[in-house]
Amino acid sequence: MPFPFRLATTFCLITSPIFAEEKKDTDSKKPDTSETEKKPAKPVEKPEPKQTTGTVTIAGKQLSYIAKTGTLPLLKDDGSPRADVFFVYYAATGANDKPLAASDPSRPIMFCFNGGPGSAAVWLHFGGLGPKKINLPPDGKTYEPIGAIADNPLSILDATDLVFIDPVGTGGSRPVKGEKGEQFWGVEEDVEACGDFIRVITTREQRWMSPKYLCGESYGGLRGAGLCDFLQDRHGMMLSGFVCVSGVINFASLGASESNDLPFLTYLPTFTATAHYHGKIKGDLPALLADARAFAAGEYASALFRGATLSAEEKKRIAERLSSFTGLTAEQALDFNLRIDPGAFRELLLRKEGKILGRFDARVTAEDSDRSQPRPEFDPSASNIIGPFSAMANAYIRATLGWESDLPYSVIAPLPWNYSKFSNRYAGTDRALAEAMKSNPSLRLLVCQGLRDLAVPPDSTRYSLDHLAIPESLRKNITYATYDSGHMMYLLDKDAAKLREDIVKFIRAK
Repeated sequence: MPFPFRLATTFCLITSPIFAEEKKDTDSKKPDTSETEKKPAKPVEKPEPKQTTGTVTIAGKQLSYIAKTGTLPLLKDDGSPRADVFFVYYAATGANDKPLAASDPSRPIMFCFNGGPGSAAVWLHFGGLGPKKINLPPDGKTYEPIGAIADNPLSILDATDLVFIDPVGTGGSRPVKGEKGEQFWGVEEDVEACGDFIRVITTREQRWMSPKYLCGESYGGLRGAGLCDFLQDRHGMMLSGFVCVSGVINFASLGASESNDLPFLTYLPTFTATAHYHGKIKGDLPALLADARAFAAGEYASALFRGATLSAEEKKRIAERLSSFTGLTAEQALDFNLRIDPGAFRELLLRKEGKILGRFDARVTAEDSDRSQPRPEFDPSASNIIGPFSAMANAYIRATLGWESDLPYSVIAPLPWNYSKFSNRYAGTDRALAEAMKSNPSLRLLVCQGLRDLAVPPDSTRYSLDHLAIPESLRKNITYATYDSGHMMYLLDKDAAKLREDIVKFIRAK
């Protein structure tokens, strides 16, 4: 799911004493408690994860699996718990209901998480990858208040075992009593916590010899890129691949400011794809997208770079070009000083029809109840799915998988994310990803992007990856896949089929 953007400008200074205070003579008379103090705390006993079994037909073949559901602890150095992380682990089984990986260590395992930050892993779990899904209208844009729980014939469980992870503070994951959530709610803190969980479950399920993959959506792109480096640097865990679904890698490509015109360039092709979908511009879409990208990288970038030195005549010419790519009028482009942000675009494109566009999927529309607003009051592509996914998560996890808790399962949680470690720069893990790829030349990336995604437009991620500090020989490790819908492309049936095909091909290529 989507994520809030914030540019951190706070400087954090951490000081510690260099010299310890000199002890008084009276200290020597105190009883020696050092041995007692060094004893590790006794871990709190937690219920074992629940285990259930199931079957699903994928690609015409029936597959049996076990599902383990519950929490695993994150421990401090002294052995005491600091958080319980909720997960659902699916493993394909063979004879006698034993996991296939027990007899075949080459069977892959994939660790999946969504974004937010503040989102549980329900979207990838019940939208596209898991053996069960929420059944919604096939067009991926029609409102459905609840939906139905159904088998998922497009699951990737036949190609890899799956672990769906709720980061601390989301879903069923929480800090333990006495621990503060803030220690998990930052870019580096989150990577460390998720990495620790992956290490723990890999060890418990005896999967160290399995090919390991990550799959992260939205902010999960930034999280996954950081994990690629963290896991191998901290735990020596070399990954085979990372599937980045509508993922942001560096916020510089998304967060426009007075000193950052880059997002106006990266959003333009998505405006073009959206305007074409709604019939506001005509022509061959691939050709239009190629022209939009060339314009963004050339004339448009030059015009924005020049700022106030651009003449009125040149500004008018650029505005007319923007009109041809966005479906807005040249006058509207001039009103925004040639800098059209996604919120304004969503409000203005279908204003004559009295409609606003979705942010996650710009194919989705809703009635515009207040045209005096410069930007939409809500996102119809979010409000039309939160109910069905929340209903399925609470029903399926409890009734089918057997998780017992009266605490709420938080599909979306408003976590106070801390970006302060990125003082005076945009948050990003592109540097970590580059280091991971250079240290592990076998690490491959599959980047899945929706053409009508106005949360993380395809060209924003491409920009970040095109600027990775890696040798040219490693660029062949990056593969792109494009879909007709938006952020959660698996909601459109034909895109869901293509997503499965692309991920399975990526895994089996090794």
